Amino acid sequence: MKPSFFFLLLSFLVFSVPSYSQKIEVLTSGTKTPIRGLSVVNENIIWASGSGGKVARSTNGGKSFEWITVKGFEKNDFRDIEAFDSNTAVIMAVADPAYILKTTNGGKDWKVVYSNSTKGMFLDAMNFYDSKHGMVIGDPINDTVFQAVTSDGGDTWQVYTKYPVKVDAGEAFFASSGTNLKYFMGSYVLVSGGTKASFIFPETKLKLDILQGKESTGCNSVAYWKGRWVIVGGDFANDKDTTLNCLYSLPGPPRFKRPATPPHGYRSCVAFISKKKLITCGTSGIDISTDSGNNWKLISSDSYHVCQKAKKGNAVFLAGGNGRISKLIE
Repeated sequence: MKPSFFFLLLSFLVFSVPSYSQKIEVLTSGTKTPIRGLSVVNENIIWASGSGGKVARSTNGGKSFEWITVKGFEKNDFRDIEAFDSNTAVIMAVADPAYILKTTNGGKDWKVVYSNSTKGMFLDAMNFYDSKHGMVIGDPINDTVFQAVTSDGGDTWQVYTKYPVKVDAGEAFFASSGTNLKYFMGSYVLVSGGTKASFIFPETKLKLDILQGKESTGCNSVAYWKGRWVIVGGDFANDKDTTLNCLYSLPGPPRFKRPATPPHGYRSCVAFISKKKLITCGTSGIDISTDSGNNWKLISSDSYHVCQKAKKGNAVFLAGGNGRISKLIE
């Protein structure tokens, strides 16, 4: 018997509707700290950092977390963290004064490896490209971006002056997720915000077609995968506005394009999951792209500040307010 037209239509609808099965599983919450620093070493080792001198660590993939208050730094805001294994991590306290600390025993003890009490000093982000070499950036002092580097795993830091970066008045960096700094080809790329939004590479500064002009606007995060760049931001004071909040590039020299479907609001962090798949998050939700950043689909309206894929492995974790750390389930 020939199948009815209704049956054929129903079959078409069932099998042609795309499946969006991603969900967000909350692993821990309730600790009174907003988390903006997140470092995922592998499928099991996760470190996070936040305000109130708080650091979190898991060695079992998030089944449980150990919460640490760094002694003597109970009032500091650790906006970024870089972890190398279950015992070793570097954290960055933004200001008054700015500090960088390191632990080699799982957070039991922390050593101050750098401090700076210069007026106006405010650290924004930190990035390592291996276990030895890293950079930290801070808001401009006298219109010049603060930069410091390490070549011994964060044990010592030196102010970096080889390629001084000048910015315009009102142009700076957001300490929103520690991801507006990215290692690239032996140096670092920076993305700025405020009155101007720029893509900054040594001796090169490109103006970006992203929302800018106010203290709350501009770039917040940059991600890179084999020639492809994605930048997110927007206006954190109007976090559901989708205006000029994302750019992406095709392989080759950075030539940025607006996405056909942008993320659904201000986004503070973006990360590649695979060659064409990305995740981005902000205070108004989480989006996924499966075409290198051209189209984004909202998968959650929950607020998060930072998202990271494991350096070794495929697990993806997110963190945000109230000590919440979650995992992307697919």
